[in-house]
Amino acid sequence: MPAEPVDLLCDAVRARELKREALHLPAWDLEPRQLVDLELLLHGACAPLCGYLDRRDYESVLERMRLAGGELWPLPIVLDLPAAVATPLRPGARLALRHPEGMILALLTVTDLWEPDRRAEAERLFGTADENHPGARALLGGTGPLYAGGPLEGIEPPPHYTFTDLRLTPRQTRDLFNRLGWTSVAAFEPGLAARRAELQRARALGAAHADGLLVQPLTGPSGEAESLEQIALIGACRRELARRPEPPAALALLPSVPRAAGERETLWRALLRRNHGCTHLLLGERDAEGLLRRHRGELGLEVVRLPAGRGPDGWMRRPRRAAPRRRHGFTVFFTGLSGAGKSTIANILVARLQERLDRPITLLDGDLVRRHLSSELGFSRQHRDLNVRRIGFVAGEVTRHRGVAVCAPIAPYRATRREVRDLVAAHGGFVEVYVATPLQVCEARDRKGLY
Repeated sequence: MPAEPVDLLCDAVRARELKREALHLPAWDLEPRQLVDLELLLHGACAPLCGYLDRRDYESVLERMRLAGGELWPLPIVLDLPAAVATPLRPGARLALRHPEGMILALLTVTDLWEPDRRAEAERLFGTADENHPGARALLGGTGPLYAGGPLEGIEPPPHYTFTDLRLTPRQTRDLFNRLGWTSVAAFEPGLAARRAELQRARALGAAHADGLLVQPLTGPSGEAESLEQIALIGACRRELARRPEPPAALALLPSVPRAAGERETLWRALLRRNHGCTHLLLGERDAEGLLRRHRGELGLEVVRLPAGRGPDGWMRRPRRAAPRRRHGFTVFFTGLSGAGKSTIANILVARLQERLDRPITLLDGDLVRRHLSSELGFSRQHRDLNVRRIGFVAGEVTRHRGVAVCAPIAPYRATRREVRDLVAAHGGFVEVYVATPLQVCEARDRKGLY
């Protein structure tokens, strides 16, 4: 079994000292995807990393998929920050990293701070900087323009509220293998569309090459509910393993945010599973088998191809317990210049929907939101984006609960609108409507003195 990585969490005495220190430090509330990276770092899943990459390691990883010291590492794990947070920092400064609920999770000692060329990074990672590519879109529309690197001291890991018994750290996973008497373990990642027959083939293949099989589905960020598909998959895996005790298999979850980085991402997840104590990796048809085999010695993993085939027993997970499509929530998002007629059209649409639908309909008009939810904000780009994100969050919650949200902000920036689309579309439908009123007409209608 591979050597056990060291986690970055401090003991209780040091954690209390760090919490006291954090009261006097600048702080950053981590975004969901950043919480996932931090959790992996704190638990040692990202060994040999002891924190976020500095600039030298970052550039080396992009160029040759190795840290500056030569260790194999395919993806840049960095902390992106907005300018308001990052600019005051200097090498040696300390930054408190908080959960959105307010808990201090870790302290970062900043050793490097730089502004990356994100388009060049996207070209390296994804082969394109086109925003239609999901990975490039997420990268180019990141939290802020600056990257911070440096070592971490962990205070506590991000909390979880679902499947807590399945969220095993690398150390806990290795302890489980020891209790089961497994010295060799094959890792298998079932997809959302996994079939019962596929899991049966994986169990048989795991038994043929190792002492047992670790079934390790991906799970989303801390503090966010898993999708219905994820919940259904995890529950189905649990039922299948309980229903058939042989061949030997165990179930645990791997925190991960999909990066759409192709072979680099496959290699990265292989390293994570190596650090969890696995010795073999089962691969599906489209995985980067050649790349993994070339680095087999450094990985410490044997690669095993999972044979294709479709069993007669249907989908592994139960049918999704969701309403018919006509009952799904959705958002209609109007955008356009001030005076374009967004609010008028939105109000008419709300009235028509109220006549036709027996579900809650929420109007999020730009001016009303400004008055009641964003009264402290100005009209700088940063404040405009924050206002639109607040509207998007509320619209996402309305949509998630099968309601209808009709939004009518100006929303002048495409990247922020796309961010709202991604947020809402995870829960239901999203329609963006550009009210293309000519500028001269908007000026003639001006009731606010903006023009």
